[in-house]
Amino acid sequence: MTSWVRAALLLLCLLLLCLSAAGNQLQEEALLDFSSITPINNVVQDPRSGRVYLGAVNTIYQLDEALREEARTMTGPKEDARTCTPPVSTPYCQDTKPSPNVNKLLLVHPSNDSLIVCGSRYRGICSLLNLSNVEQQLYYSDSKGERTYVASIEDGVAVVAVMSTYINKDGNTFNVFLVGKGYGSLDSSKLISTRILQDYRDWVVFESIIEASTVQATPFVPKYLHDFRHAFKEEGFVYFLFSRTMGSTDNKNFTFVSRLCEDDPHYYSYTELQLNCGPGNRYNKVQAAYVASPGKELVLFMVASPDDDGADSALCMYPLNTINERLVDIISACYSDSGKIAGIPAVDIPYSYKTDEFCTSHIDVSSLCGADFLPSPLASKPEFAQQAKAVIIRRGLLTAVAIAVENDHTIAFLGNSLGEVYKVRRGWNGMCGSGWFLEVCKVMSRESVQGKGLGEESMITKVPVQTCHLKTDCQSCVSPWDPYCGWCVLEGRCTRRSDCRRAEEKNGWLWSPKQQCVKIVSFNPPNLSCKKTQHKYKCSKCSISICVQGARCPQFENPDPVLIPVGFKTTIGFEGINLDVYQASLLPSFTVTLYSCSLGREDCSLCKNADPKYRCVWCVKRKSCVYEKLCTNDQGTECPDPHITDIIPRYGPVGGGISVTIKGSNLGIHKEDIKAISVVGVPCIHQENKYAVSTRNMMSVFYLLILQDPIARSVHPANGSKAGGTVITISGFNLDTATREDIAVTVGGVVCFEKAMTAKEAQAFVGDVPCYVNALQDDKLFLDPPSSQPQARSKRHRRRRDTSSDTLDLLIKFGNGEWVVGSVHYESNNEVPLFIIIPAVIIPMLLIILVSVYCYRRKSQQAEREYEKVKHQLENLEESVRDRCKKEFTDLMIEMEDHTNELSEGRIPFLDYKTYTDRVFFLPSKDGANDVMITGKLDIPEARKAIVGQALNQFSNLLNSKTFLINFIKTLEGRPDFNARAKVYFASLLTVALHGKLEYYTDIMRTLLLELMGNYVDSKNPKLMLRRSETVVERMLCNWMSICLYQFLKDSAGEPLYKLFRAIKHQTEKGPVDARVKKAKYTLNDTGLLGDDVEYCVLTLQVLVHGEGPDVTPVKVLNCDTVSQVKEKIIEAVYRNLPYSQRPKVDSVSLEWRPGSTGQILSDLDLTSQKEGRWRRINTLAHYNVRDNATLVLSIVLHTQQNYDQNQDNQEESKNVLLKRNALLEDDKVFHLVRPDELDEMKSKRGSMKDKSMTKAITEIYLTRLLSVKGTLQQFVDDFFRSVLCSGSVVPPAIKYFFDFLDEQALKHDNVDEETVHIWKTNSLPLRFWVNILKNPHFTFDVHVTEVVDASLSVIAQTFMDACTKTEHKLSRDSPSNKLLYAKEISTYKKMVDDYYKGIRQMVSVSDQDMNTHLAEVSRTHTDKLNTQVALHQLYQYASKYYDGIIQSLDEDPAAQSKQLTLRLQRIAAALENKVTDL
Repeated sequence: MTSWVRAALLLLCLLLLCLSAAGNQLQEEALLDFSSITPINNVVQDPRSGRVYLGAVNTIYQLDEALREEARTMTGPKEDARTCTPPVSTPYCQDTKPSPNVNKLLLVHPSNDSLIVCGSRYRGICSLLNLSNVEQQLYYSDSKGERTYVASIEDGVAVVAVMSTYINKDGNTFNVFLVGKGYGSLDSSKLISTRILQDYRDWVVFESIIEASTVQATPFVPKYLHDFRHAFKEEGFVYFLFSRTMGSTDNKNFTFVSRLCEDDPHYYSYTELQLNCGPGNRYNKVQAAYVASPGKELVLFMVASPDDDGADSALCMYPLNTINERLVDIISACYSDSGKIAGIPAVDIPYSYKTDEFCTSHIDVSSLCGADFLPSPLASKPEFAQQAKAVIIRRGLLTAVAIAVENDHTIAFLGNSLGEVYKVRRGWNGMCGSGWFLEVCKVMSRESVQGKGLGEESMITKVPVQTCHLKTDCQSCVSPWDPYCGWCVLEGRCTRRSDCRRAEEKNGWLWSPKQQCVKIVSFNPPNLSCKKTQHKYKCSKCSISICVQGARCPQFENPDPVLIPVGFKTTIGFEGINLDVYQASLLPSFTVTLYSCSLGREDCSLCKNADPKYRCVWCVKRKSCVYEKLCTNDQGTECPDPHITDIIPRYGPVGGGISVTIKGSNLGIHKEDIKAISVVGVPCIHQENKYAVSTRNMMSVFYLLILQDPIARSVHPANGSKAGGTVITISGFNLDTATREDIAVTVGGVVCFEKAMTAKEAQAFVGDVPCYVNALQDDKLFLDPPSSQPQARSKRHRRRRDTSSDTLDLLIKFGNGEWVVGSVHYESNNEVPLFIIIPAVIIPMLLIILVSVYCYRRKSQQAEREYEKVKHQLENLEESVRDRCKKEFTDLMIEMEDHTNELSEGRIPFLDYKTYTDRVFFLPSKDGANDVMITGKLDIPEARKAIVGQALNQFSNLLNSKTFLINFIKTLEGRPDFNARAKVYFASLLTVALHGKLEYYTDIMRTLLLELMGNYVDSKNPKLMLRRSETVVERMLCNWMSICLYQFLKDSAGEPLYKLFRAIKHQTEKGPVDARVKKAKYTLNDTGLLGDDVEYCVLTLQVLVHGEGPDVTPVKVLNCDTVSQVKEKIIEAVYRNLPYSQRPKVDSVSLEWRPGSTGQILSDLDLTSQKEGRWRRINTLAHYNVRDNATLVLSIVLHTQQNYDQNQDNQEESKNVLLKRNALLEDDKVFHLVRPDELDEMKSKRGSMKDKSMTKAITEIYLTRLLSVKGTLQQFVDDFFRSVLCSGSVVPPAIKYFFDFLDEQALKHDNVDEETVHIWKTNSLPLRFWVNILKNPHFTFDVHVTEVVDASLSVIAQTFMDACTKTEHKLSRDSPSNKLLYAKEISTYKKMVDDYYKGIRQMVSVSDQDMNTHLAEVSRTHTDKLNTQVALHQLYQYASKYYDGIIQSLDEDPAAQSKQLTLRLQRIAAALENKVTDL
């Protein structure tokens, strides 16, 4: 029997050994076993029922836990042949004979109680058996073909599998299993495959549903000789463990672990890591593996052997986190560091003929699950393999390993090829040091198996992993160092720790690496007389009145259990002393604790937080916390949703920053359970130190449910003393905002209440005479001094002589404080009477001063108030913009996850090549989508089609003459009526006509470019070349770039461009968009900014699609959206899996609101539309009063001519509806959110300077929305720029080829400097191609670009253009907002452009031959899809229009004369124009 079969058998035997450790103790002679008639290939156990299933040759057995047979089913022998394609009844099966069916795979499928069984017959097909009875076959089919072949027909090819789930692009989840299989000569070549377990659409059971994967590629599989040993999944990843060769002539094996993301259906994330075991990777071939958690982390245990020698084997261990870290290093190195780690190549590319490195990109990829544009699959180079020591080495071939953990000790069970099983554990003693494992015992020997007369390949045995009960004394119990066995001291027996009742007490259960047992050294007192004993324990101390033999009183100890739940009958056991001498009934006396789970645990969280010793559970049906045995079937594994009963405070400031207490039930069990708290979508900071289970949750928030700012209207008193003490009363609104702890009142930046004195509380004295205090300001005190000089002086001067001419002190009192602030001197002036001075001078002067001061102070205070108001607005605005950016970026990231998932499933709606070229070349034409090149319809009579077709082929041959084509182009460009639009259209026609020979097209383009370059250089204006499409060749260059970069768009740049478009669209539509003036609240373009604050709210509508079943689609809209806007959003959500061109259009659907039993058709305009004078407002959801969560029905309205012709009534009805609608529009002007006349009125309004300044301030405030949108979209803009301007990634050969052409030509001209070359490159690629693609996403994707989205794209495109120019932009406050918006980033983008151009210059040149080969491949792949004949027909229209000039040009050209080009054109003209000539 092959070693892998024995390995699988022994591994499962070991699992059974570990499981039996928790079961009954068995005697050595009572081993349980089961014998099969044929060799056993696989063993698996259902962890729920404990049943064991054996996959043997020709038979599947079902056993119970005691290995007793419950059922069996025969799988062979079957009539089969190696080359047979089932079913055998087909003529393809020849020379069949009865063949044994070797079991290849057994896998429990728990979700539908089935067993997956795969065998070697019929190309490895599988079946599903009933887990409860394997005799019942749930599914089997041998007629589904190669897609259902799972296993291998080769005996030596191993198969492993693991259960998983698969989510398709429609969001449906399917049960699948991932299979890893080696290569067999007649097998399917899929190394890794995902197999579905149900029929779905075109899929059948066991079909491989993933096809696009390198690890399934046929040419490479036979070279690597995979030998799979184990498969498992953990934390969202699937792992396969196998050995393989390196694909070269050397057949040496190496062990690898591969990993892929479970949600990666295309295997983009498939990465391999080499595992080295032992010194010099001696043990290079894995034999078996097991994943266990011996501590806090998972570890992969692996037994391996040398490739060429089975004399010894080793056990190695690899922590799973180190494996993952190394895998991340490998992936990151490939994605972002050219495949290098620390400058050394670390990444290998397996299963590929490529010898060059393709990890040349520098991509900022946060996801490690790969993508279609990223390199895949990846593997580590041998130098970066994961190393591990051989923790144990044994002679012979180890073929199985299983791990168990007992009392924090790790035990390994190792099986070898002889059928022997060893139990080993970590070593601690001095002899073994701290080596990882030390052998304990041999739990199964070869002799014990052979003694039954059977081979180990046909028998499964269940043996205990411990025999503690056979050890009769302490020393024999602890001496083997068996982690399972220890000495239970108080019970005096050898047991497992779990079987010793008082094991938790100190020295209650003995296990020690030093093999120490209990030894009695001394006891006190050394002896005890019987009389003393009787005296000490008298009968009177007993609880009963019986005394026998010295009054031995009964004693009751150690009641078990001690905790008794209320309401559940519990039997209590106890230990007793001196009970044997009493025959009468005794009433025990001891203490136990009676408890109720429901007391103090009113909800689920409190219940689950109870001490585990109480064994309380939350009973769902009773909705209460009860003892676990009182709720047998309704125990809730998860608590109900949190219920909030109160929020304190109820009001908070708009700026946030306060603490909020949330009270309620089921608010978590531990503080760590609170993962995130948000209020109106804004994340809050959880204050864990204030968390209380289920009752309270403290957090810091930025917004509250009810947002309001406190408004102070008045403060009384208005002034106070610096000495403090005055009570201030603040009056206003919303002063109950937040809590008292969150409120702080300051006066002049000082916490209240220092400045608390009023003028009434201040006192002033001149001498000892009080003064009248008029007013008190911060630094001024206005007094009325005594009219006459006081006679008494201040106290400090009273001892001095009282003299009227002396100065008097000015004393100020505030509360208890006194200050002498100066002196007052009374002077008498008798020269001029006061009654003359006062009326003549002082009074007028004072009046003037007072009026001036009053006016000045009023103006100053008004200006100060305005300044403080604007400053406050700006501060709030800055904080608001910052918070809004953060919040909206988070919301956008969440919303974009759905789009990212779509991208991972290949849902980017790329246009096919023909549609892409049609839109790039011809959509900008005057006819747009109706252009004949797009429709492909030519009006040619049927009778002439053959002649015209033949003539057009001749014209095509004529265009392939370089002489003719150059003359043709020059003639047209020489005509004044051949304008710029005609040149663009002509060049596009020429591109399609010559698409079959792109290398010739490129040669024509080069020739014309050289001539154009010479003209510009000679005119001393070389920098102007390629600036506009003023010539045919400039448009030809644009088309050439579009053709050559199509695949690059699909492979690399398309995804970030699509994400940018989706992000802009989402951000724009989350706010109001005026359907008439095409302005939006959220935009990057200031001219498209909706300047009014429109009140709106978000509604979630439940949308039913008529005729498509009862499923509803939730759609988010705004209540200010028009009905057409709502339709667009509904169509976007309902038909999100369809490209835009396949979706119904807005005009083809109707929307019905069903608020009750009746429905109402919603339309933009109807008789209920609101009218304002001659203006009529377009209906919105708010107009119809549609509420949140309302149900709407979307119906498709069919408008076909056939229907109208067949039903005249419908025709009349439609005509009446049209007439009514026209009547509504007659004499009315329509608006949506803002009336256009109000906008014009605001622009033309002439008012005061104050009105103008306020209007400007308000406008500038609205402009900050641009910053918010810009910050939200920044990452998407950066990602797109990096995808386009990264020379480290794959650069299309056309770019390198053309840039080298420009560099070569620049060297030939003296007046062409480096800046000029930079401008040429910029004009030829970024401005000529990328700006066009960026501004028109519908050129690349099947999407619809609205005007408001186009406005934002134009700003980004302008930024891209600015980044590509060498001119330094000097910005000022008068610069356009669009320029200022990206002023900070423009320098970074400029450097990216410079680095990009430098990087391309340093690349290896693309030869003409390589470029022509590439162009030929593009021609071969796509030409037959284009409307070439239509293009030739349209080109001839130009030849016909300028016929005479072309003929003249050809006649004057000797080369054209020698080729008779004039004659050929005349013949073509005769045929196409149906002329009779003499030619």
